[in-house]
Amino acid sequence: MAWTCTGRTNDELVANLLNERIITSERVASAMRAVDRAHFTSFQPYQDSPQSIGHGATISAPHMHGYALEHLEKYLRPGMKVLDVGSGSGYLTACMAAMVGEGGRVVGIDHIPELVAASQAALDEHYSQWTQSGRIKIVLSDGRQGYLPDAPYDCIHVGAAAPKKPKELLDQLKSPGRMFAPVGTSKQRIVVYNKDADGEVAQEKIMGVLYVPLTDPEAQRLQ
Repeated sequence: MAWTCTGRTNDELVANLLNERIITSERVASAMRAVDRAHFTSFQPYQDSPQSIGHGATISAPHMHGYALEHLEKYLRPGMKVLDVGSGSGYLTACMAAMVGEGGRVVGIDHIPELVAASQAALDEHYSQWTQSGRIKIVLSDGRQGYLPDAPYDCIHVGAAAPKKPKELLDQLKSPGRMFAPVGTSKQRIVVYNKDADGEVAQEKIMGVLYVPLTDPEAQRLQ
């Protein structure tokens, strides 16, 4: 089970995720080894549970990050472009940057200024080669609207629960492309949206989850 994946170190955490088959791709495992969670949260970084990062936001449990990277792996190839909505701590943004390589780009977008500043500081301190080269770009804006200046994207990750199918984000997805998003209000599920080469979108419900809602900054701070 996912909650047995807690480790004493980052490497042990990733090894446990592999042992439990939460992740199976070596590319995903390598990215998660390359990005230390302790750079993005100081409280129990290797515990397999969500942790508060303040301002009504959390850093998701490691197993959820593992599931997201696994489902998006095909669209996190070298040179690809990614949008991370509700990037929060910046951890998953960095993992995806590790996967897309030198020619790729990951845009992390969040609407809480303090989180944008903290994530930018952590990335600049520990992964400066990626921020300086433009492989990672952190933006302060309303992620519900996506980010048109770098659209379209090979894949989109959404880190908070949209109340319904996020059409504005799907419009910024390439054909083909994939989006991983929690959707729902009282009952939430991870939904994987696949857009084919003709622009047709199919969806697959993966699992039940409990995420903070994708909302405006004022409502989020009340969480």
